Amino acid sequence: MDKMRAVVCDGTGGAEVLQLAEAALPQPWPNLTQQVLIRVHAAGINRPDVLQRSGLYAPPKDASPLLGLEVAGEVVEVKGDSSWKIGDRVCALTHGGGYAEYVWADARQCLPVPNGWTMAQAASLPETLFTVWLNVFERAQLGLYQSSETLLIHAGASGIGASAIQMAKALGHRVIVTLRQMSKADFCRQLGADEVVLLDEQWSDVVLEKTAGRGVDVILDMLGTATAAGDMRVLARRGRLAWIAFLTGSRMEIKVHEVMGKEAVLTGAFLRPQSPDTKAQLAQGLREHIWPKIEQGLIVPMVHQVFAFDQVREAHQYMESNQHSGKLVLSWDKD
Repeated sequence: MDKMRAVVCDGTGGAEVLQLAEAALPQPWPNLTQQVLIRVHAAGINRPDVLQRSGLYAPPKDASPLLGLEVAGEVVEVKGDSSWKIGDRVCALTHGGGYAEYVWADARQCLPVPNGWTMAQAASLPETLFTVWLNVFERAQLGLYQSSETLLIHAGASGIGASAIQMAKALGHRVIVTLRQMSKADFCRQLGADEVVLLDEQWSDVVLEKTAGRGVDVILDMLGTATAAGDMRVLARRGRLAWIAFLTGSRMEIKVHEVMGKEAVLTGAFLRPQSPDTKAQLAQGLREHIWPKIEQGLIVPMVHQVFAFDQVREAHQYMESNQHSGKLVLSWDKD
């Protein structure tokens, strides 16, 4: 067998450029000493997929041209000295190529499918968990000064937001989220959010009120311009602000004296350009600190809807409508 089914892009543009087609089986990555071939059961849909399809996000030059940054499936081939075996059920961060029946992944970026979780549920984990671990726990160091700190998450009902809520709560922290639509407030509260704030012109006043004027220790911001001024206002002394996206724009004005006065740390990182070794370290951190919480039931599936792969256009259109809470997933098992 040298062919498989995969989602391909006929140019760039709207969801109509996506089509299910026959494609060549992927080849092992040339520079990885430990990798596995995964027969994909399900693949998570992420905002970078939509941006890449639209021509607004250029993937790394060495990445697969196919969309898809996370999958869950079964190991069917192992290369190199790896603890994974043929038949193991894994979820994995991928270097593109997840929207297909087969994909090669760095063995070190694979994690076991949690007990009791479906493949579709497991496919919703890697991209968001790796991103949150990198930015909230490694770069912004939630828990740096106190065992229980306060985390503010903008867009709390997004896939990233939902993961961050659960991860922070499972590790003993207080969580405040902002939302543009309060219709999603119950979803965030069910995941553990302590406070839900409407993202309007007064949102920073409300956050300060809910923290007795102290502010928050860490902010996870994927909005950018719209929240920058308010972020600096609500950041506590020695607070850390981590950007992971800039959905409302990337230009902002920040007063240096405010940063210095608060001894604040401003940081942020894209997950995708990180080196394989860095991603392997992130996977190890998740295995040690987050996977036990999943097995204890403290982190639960947050899949809003599962689409068959031949519904990929509808799935992308639904993501762009911003009607969902949590993750959207593609599945071969729905064929």
